[in-house]
Amino acid sequence: MKKIGVIVGNGKLPYSFLKEISREENEIEVFPIGLFDTIEEEIKKYKNFKRFNIGEVGKITKHFILNGVKEIVMLGKVEKEVIFQDMELDKYGEEIVNSLPDKKDETLLFAVIAFFRLNGIKVLPQNYLLKNIMFEEKCYTKAKPLLEDNKTIKIGVEAAKYLSEIDAGQTVVCKDSSVVALEGVEGTDKAILRGGELGGENCIVVKMARPQQDMRVDIPTVGINTIKRLVEIKAKGIVGEAGKMIFVEQAESIALADKHNIFIIGIKP
Repeated sequence: MKKIGVIVGNGKLPYSFLKEISREENEIEVFPIGLFDTIEEEIKKYKNFKRFNIGEVGKITKHFILNGVKEIVMLGKVEKEVIFQDMELDKYGEEIVNSLPDKKDETLLFAVIAFFRLNGIKVLPQNYLLKNIMFEEKCYTKAKPLLEDNKTIKIGVEAAKYLSEIDAGQTVVCKDSSVVALEGVEGTDKAILRGGELGGENCIVVKMARPQQDMRVDIPTVGINTIKRLVEIKAKGIVGEAGKMIFVEQAESIALADKHNIFIIGIKP
């Protein structure tokens, strides 16, 4: 039986992956590693589940090697604000952090991937076995953007792309052809709420992938919690990048959006 390790961050995506990969026909044994106490409770019930601190890179690698795991997937949110706060570094984690040229989350992730590779562990793309839930180029909801929304969406896409280029975030909140909030270290949900506070009702949220998105790390994801934040600020809709983003809990998200007359669309910039 094939063995796959899963490094689990926060959010719904890791559990969606584990449900898909655990189907009997896949004949795959999973070894989930939880990075935080706040991960989905269902994941903690998996037979091979173990909890490690995000800084225990050597211990995590040793665990995979001892269990014959040679391929892993890294899934879930690792918020920028916690990466360098609560890390309990082991010897190898400390060496990696001390060698970093900067403290961007992407820099740390690629350094960790390089360490795994040196130890014979391949990091698979995050959409491994999840191609059916990638954002498509279409409107998912009954509500659709109005003609007058197109300029706002275009500006939002451009802003989100510039933001992602400097690794500051991937989400912007727009209204009336203006950007009212940019995602920073606080993450997508808080950026949406801040945008609602600043812009009021009928904002449009735009979330884009990095220009050179590495599918092994940090694929942007939209799910039910994102739509709940849109409902909370009485947003007009959300735009995601088709082919480069994951849309989890689609049925529930679309139903909630339809109930509140919110559009969900995927576009190719």
